[in-house]
Amino acid sequence: MLQELSISNFAIIDDLRISFSGGLTILSGETGAGKSIIINAVNLLLGSRATAKLIRAGQETAELEALFHIKDQPGIVQIMKKNGYDPAEGLLIRRIISRKDRHRIYINGRLATIGLLNLITENLASISGQHVHQGLLKEEQQLAIIDQFGGLTPERNSVYQCFHEIVPLIRNLNDLKAKKDRQAEHIQLLEFQDKEIREAGLTPGEDAALEQERMRLKNSEALFQTARDSIEVLYDSQGAVVEHLLAVKKSLEKAALIDPLLVSSAKRMDEVAFNVEDIAEELRTYLKKIEMDESRLGVVEDRLDVVNKLIRKYGGSLDAVFLRLESIGQELLNLESLAEDIAGAEKRLSSLHNELVELTTKLSRKRRQAAAILAKKVEKELASLKMPQTQFQVSFRTIPVNGSNDPHLTVEKNVAYETGIDQAVFLIAPNVGEPLKPLSGIVSGGELSRVVLALKAILAQTEAVETIVFDEVDSGIGGGVAEVVGKKLAALAKHHQIICITHLPQIAKFGDHHFIISKHVSEGRTKTSINCLSIPERINEIARMLGGEKITQATVDHAREMLNSVHQ
Repeated sequence: MLQELSISNFAIIDDLRISFSGGLTILSGETGAGKSIIINAVNLLLGSRATAKLIRAGQETAELEALFHIKDQPGIVQIMKKNGYDPAEGLLIRRIISRKDRHRIYINGRLATIGLLNLITENLASISGQHVHQGLLKEEQQLAIIDQFGGLTPERNSVYQCFHEIVPLIRNLNDLKAKKDRQAEHIQLLEFQDKEIREAGLTPGEDAALEQERMRLKNSEALFQTARDSIEVLYDSQGAVVEHLLAVKKSLEKAALIDPLLVSSAKRMDEVAFNVEDIAEELRTYLKKIEMDESRLGVVEDRLDVVNKLIRKYGGSLDAVFLRLESIGQELLNLESLAEDIAGAEKRLSSLHNELVELTTKLSRKRRQAAAILAKKVEKELASLKMPQTQFQVSFRTIPVNGSNDPHLTVEKNVAYETGIDQAVFLIAPNVGEPLKPLSGIVSGGELSRVVLALKAILAQTEAVETIVFDEVDSGIGGGVAEVVGKKLAALAKHHQIICITHLPQIAKFGDHHFIISKHVSEGRTKTSINCLSIPERINEIARMLGGEKITQATVDHAREMLNSVHQ
C-alpha cells in the first residue's frame, strides 16, 4: 500500500507531500492543476523511463520519493530479502532526475539499478490511465488478461520456458547440419594441414637453432680468423701469453722462498696458465668444427624458409604450429562424431517438441474454458455499469504454418510462440441487434472506461497488486453511470487501496478520503498544492464539481445530500 508520496521540482510542482491511507482516495481539482503530473511521478517511482524534460524550469534536479507498506505482499518481501533489503523497514523508493548528471535510483537508502526497481515494483501497484485503456485494445494484452483470470500463469510460464529451450537448440542443430554440408571440404583442408605440418618433421626449438647456424655459416671466415689469431696470441706465437705467465710464475716461486706470503700468488699463476692452455685447446677444437661450406649454408636457409613459412601460416611461433597440429587432430575427431551430435540434437528437440505440443494444447484448452467464464462475468459487470444486454465474447485464432516455420515450433500445423499458439480478441456488441466487433473498433471512451473497470473488478481477486490508481476512469460517462462507477470503485476499495482521479461528483462522493489539487501563482511562479479535505471542505469541492465556479446554496445543499447518502 502506498503510504506517502513526496514530489520536488517536478513539472509545475515545487514541493508536494501526500500521506495516503487504505480504502478509496479521491483526487480532484480543476483541469491543469497537476493531477496527471502526480500520476507521472508514481509511474516513475514504479520504473518508468525518466527524462530531464520533467524537471521544473530553473532547477537542476527533480526528486521523487514514495513509501510503501509491503507486509501483506510476500512476493515483494521475498524479492527484497533476496537482494539484501530488510522488508521490516518497508519499501522506500527515491528517484533523482538530473539535467547534467546521470539519474539516480535509491531503494531503502541504497543506490539501485532500474532493473532491480522494475523487479521489486512489478506487482506493487497498477495505474489504469489512458495508456492502459489503449493497451487493452492490443491482442497480447487481452490474452494476458485471460491467463491472469484463469490462473494460468504457471502454464504460460511453462510454455515460455519450453519455447526458449527449443530456440537455441534449433540454432545449434542448423549449425551442425551446415557444418556437415561443409564436412568433406573441411576434412580435406584439415588433412592437408595435418600432412603439411607432419611432413615438415619439425622439432622444438628448431627455428632458433637454424637461425644460429645460419649466422655462423655466413660469418665462418671471420670466426675462423678470430679463433686462429686468439690461439697465436695465447699459446703458439713467440712471446705468447702463456710464456709470460710461466715466467711470472717462476719469479714468484723464487720470491716465495724469501717471503712465504707470495706462495698463494705463485699457485694462482699456475692455475691461470693452465686456464689459458685450456682456452687455446678449446679454440683449436672450435677451428676444426667451423665449416666454410656454401652448400651447407643453402641447405640451412632452405630449411629455415620451410620452418618460417609454417610459423607464419599457423600462429606466429613454433609452439603455435605444434598447438595447431594438436587442434587439427581434435577437429577431425569432432567431425567424426558430427553425425552422433546431429542425432542427439534431433532427439532432444523431438522430446521438447512433444512437450511443447502437450503444454500449448493444455494451455489452449484451459484458455477457452476461462474465456467463456470471463465473458459471462464481463457481461454481468457491464450490466451493473449501465451497459445492459451488452454482448461480450472472446474469439481465438491461430496462425497456420508456412514453409518458413521450423517444425519444432509448430503445433498441429499452427505456429507456436512463447505465449502458446493462441491469439485472443475481445469482441463486444454494446447495443442490441449489433454484430460483435473487436473492442478496438467499437467502443466509445465511456464504454472503454467501463470495460476497463469491469475487468479490474473481476480481476480484483486474482490481481497481485495492492494499490490501483485510476486516471480518466470517468472518461465519457456521467449521471447515473457515474453513480454506479463510484459504487464499483468503492467495492474494489474493500480489496485494494484505490486512488482515483475524477471530475465527477457522483464518483467523488464515494471516497473514504478526498484531496484537492490546485495551482496558484507565487513570486511569479506557478505552484501546485494538495490538501486533504475536511467534511465541510468536501461539501464545497463537490458543490464546485456540480456547479462550476459559481457555487450556490442549492449546489451546496445538493453536495451535502450526496455525501450524506453515502456516509450515513
